[in-house]
Amino acid sequence: MAEAGTETPRERYRAQVRTEIKEHAWGQIATAGASALSLNAIAKQMGMSGPALYRYFANRDELITALITDAYGSLAETFRVAAGSGADLAGLAHVLRAWALEDPQRYFLIYGTPVPGYHAPDDVTRIASEIMTILLDACAALPSGRPATPFDAHLEDHRQWAAEHPASAAALHRGLVSWTRLHGMLSLELAGHFTGMGFDPARLFAAEVDDLTAR
Repeated sequence: MAEAGTETPRERYRAQVRTEIKEHAWGQIATAGASALSLNAIAKQMGMSGPALYRYFANRDELITALITDAYGSLAETFRVAAGSGADLAGLAHVLRAWALEDPQRYFLIYGTPVPGYHAPDDVTRIASEIMTILLDACAALPSGRPATPFDAHLEDHRQWAAEHPASAAALHRGLVSWTRLHGMLSLELAGHFTGMGFDPARLFAAEVDDLTAR
């Protein structure tokens, strides 16, 4: 790959076309969901033939992988910046919500219902793991005032998913609980399930964050 600023005109053009294809893909996802993604439909929108578009993305799964990689990369960078600015677990939680509200379709592509027939490659999983690592660092920095639980012992025996992280079982437990509760609230909010219930979802989210960080 050429270094930044040294791309050839052909490389720049290819990058521009790939970006345009992804923009049309996001439009399709917003309209009909990721499972309905069609490269042929995108080619038609762009005034290209199907075979011409396949020179940029070989198939639907390759395009989905690019979209998921961009989404995970965006959240990972958002978390890195926040953590670098001193954000704690509460700060990361609010950063996550702001990121999700900014583009709900991007959020649902990586944390919503899996796309039928699609399996993400290992390098995508690595980016997702980086996001969790930043969260675990924030959990490890919090004082642990609660007694150990049987699940903590279970985590000590089965922590392959966090093998490279020095966090204690208690911090891993807090990380898992935080991640599941935050995503549960966000998924319900973004899907509109709080509509008409007479309360402010932002205040519910803040109350849950306060509870998570007080544990």
